[in-house]
Amino acid sequence: MSEDIRVWDIFVRVFHWSLVVTVLIALLTEDDFLSLHVYAGYGAGLLIMVRIVWGVVGPRHARFSDFIYSPATVIGYLRDLRKKSAIRYLGHSPAGGAMVIVLMVVVLLNVVTGLATYGAEEHAGPLAAYFADSGHFTRNLLEEVHETLASALWLVIALHVAGVIYSSFVHRENLVPAMFTGMKRKL
Repeated sequence: MSEDIRVWDIFVRVFHWSLVVTVLIALLTEDDFLSLHVYAGYGAGLLIMVRIVWGVVGPRHARFSDFIYSPATVIGYLRDLRKKSAIRYLGHSPAGGAMVIVLMVVVLLNVVTGLATYGAEEHAGPLAAYFADSGHFTRNLLEEVHETLASALWLVIALHVAGVIYSSFVHRENLVPAMFTGMKRKL
């Protein structure tokens, strides 16, 4: 029987599942539930901002320095993962770390374009002063960019879930409970 070790602290785990909830609410609501959509977007944005700080000052496996690898390392890991010979990492793997960054960037871009769209269309929110007088073209462009980024977010989420399932299979370790408990099998 293997011995488990705490890898992810409570903040990382609460952040992860809170982001899941806020992003899903934002993606599944829109015009008919605009207030809920906006508040979910605010929540997701706030979570990302706090996570950025935690990525600098948090414990070892929460820090970006622990899971940001060079593109060559990420590609090599993905190649080895495809061949089912990838090295198992205690924290995020190179692909997992890259996915964390991609997800955070895409969510943050969604939040910013959502705030701009909200300011332009509803004359509300923190960016309203900058976009309230936008013309029809700008409002439509902002909305299209925001919706395109939302579609991209669905794709990134699907890749993330598929990657978690596949790497759990390859490494014979269910990563979903690990993100609830923080515990993983020692190396």
